[in-house]
Amino acid sequence: MPSFSGKYYYTVDPKGRIIIPSPFREIISTNYSPKLYVVNALFDKCLNIFPQEEWAKLEEKVRLLPSMDESVQYFKRKVIASAQEVELDKQGRILIPAAHREDAGLSSDIVIAGALDKIEVWDRKEWDAVLDPARIDKKEVAQKLTEYGI
Repeated sequence: MPSFSGKYYYTVDPKGRIIIPSPFREIISTNYSPKLYVVNALFDKCLNIFPQEEWAKLEEKVRLLPSMDESVQYFKRKVIASAQEVELDKQGRILIPAAHREDAGLSSDIVIAGALDKIEVWDRKEWDAVLDPARIDKKEVAQKLTEYGI
């Protein structure tokens, strides 16, 4: 299965549209339908964009979870309820709804990053802050990744 990887620096246009990077468009056009879903990230201040087929897989997993579990309820309210279907236009852009731009704190400068089965959209300043090495415990991260075999 193809994967989204890489990061790209773009801007949000005055109408709230973003360009999906051409390598990502190629993956979408070759492997997926043109429908995409824009959703709030669960904890991070960013947006996730899923191809329709990947979104359907996630929905199916959530349907099998116990609906009364508080974590599941939170996930449904934060992520599932925020889902907005969008399609690429002829210029390779999608419209990010105003509420989503506000929730993610997107300014005009953004980072579009591949995250295997989805695409992340970050405000540039938030991206830089999240990836600041001073914010993490390097030894703990290295140990955890070693446990995962990475």
